[in-house]
Amino acid sequence: MKSTASAIKSSTIFDVMDNIIQKQWEEQDGRLYKAVIFKDFNEAFAFMVRVAFLAEKSNHHPKWANEWNKVEIWLSTHDEGHLITEKDRKMARDIDGLLGINDLLSP
Repeated sequence: MKSTASAIKSSTIFDVMDNIIQKQWEEQDGRLYKAVIFKDFNEAFAFMVRVAFLAEKSNHHPKWANEWNKVEIWLSTHDEGHLITEKDRKMARDIDGLLGINDLLSP
C-alpha cells in the first residue's frame, strides 16, 4: 500500500494519513463529494457508524456507498432541491473532523 499511497500523495487532491487515503471535498454533479480509502473493511465500517451518528444528530443524512475499504459520500440538501447548502458544508466539516482534518471548508 505504501507505493499506492506515495503515488496518490503526490496528487494535490488527496491526503494520506495513518493508513487512510482521502480525496478532498469537491463539487460533483451539484453535490459535495469525497472518497476515503481505509486500511480494511472494519475501519471503513467504523467510520460510517461515526458518520451515521453525526447525521442523526444534525438530521442531515448523506448519500453514500461502501465497497470493502472504500467509502464514498455525496452531500446535498433534499429540502433545497438537492443543492449544496451550509448544512452540507457543515456536515463536510464535521466528517473531516472525524478524520482529523479541520478547516478545509470555510463556513
